[in-house]
Amino acid sequence: MNSLIPSAWAQGAAPASTGSEFAPLLVMVVFIVIFYFLLMRPQQKKSKEHQQLISKLAAGDEVVTNGGVLGRVTDVGESFITLEVADGVRIKVQKFQVSALMPKGTLKSA
Repeated sequence: MNSLIPSAWAQGAAPASTGSEFAPLLVMVVFIVIFYFLLMRPQQKKSKEHQQLISKLAAGDEVVTNGGVLGRVTDVGESFITLEVADGVRIKVQKFQVSALMPKGTLKSA
């Protein structure tokens, strides 16, 4: 009957561990640090710069919105600004839609 059932060889001593038991944890920590420095930190920096841009808007500034509209700021409110995009044409946009501050003289008057 012993010829039909193989012997259990797993009864010996356990093999010695070749690696550290903290290696998977260390790999996870390294990935989290890389994720932070490559993705989260630059995004936070960009967001902070955008908040500073929005807080410093004043009448007379020339800006570009996220939609690509170029205009001169005529009025700054709590959450909206008024842009003059052409002579006598004014539109209201939300402050956070401003993407960039343009140099003075970019918007030419006709």
